[in-house]
Amino acid sequence: MGIGDQGSGTGAPPEAHPTGEIRDYRDLKVWQEAMTLVQMTYKLTRTLPRTEQTGLTPQMTRAAVSVPANIAEGHSSHHRKVYLNHLSVSRGSLSELETYLTLIVQLGFVSAEQVVVASRQAALVGRLLNALIRALKPQ
Repeated sequence: MGIGDQGSGTGAPPEAHPTGEIRDYRDLKVWQEAMTLVQMTYKLTRTLPRTEQTGLTPQMTRAAVSVPANIAEGHSSHHRKVYLNHLSVSRGSLSELETYLTLIVQLGFVSAEQVVVASRQAALVGRLLNALIRALKPQ
């Protein structure tokens, strides 16, 4: 696979532009799913207590936004090593967000049921990121 190509880890081809090619980062399934995770995170943070508007809320949204932003920035670099570095940062931000999702349940701010959909989405993004990283690493 070349830079910008992405496997799902299931043998399925990457989701691409209607012509079948990945023209930019917006055609990457991992970027699309990460954008969905951002929307879920913003929705979830609106349920947090007002006291967290300067605490966990900005940290969660920053981590969530960092995931697709780094995918986009890395893809746009057109250099494999730079791309892999940005994907690594994206994966780190995803782990940070997953930690916050666990923490807001443990602190009693939300129920486990309230974060289950976002947690599943984060897991999906993680699998897609890992598949893309594996596909881009030199053999």
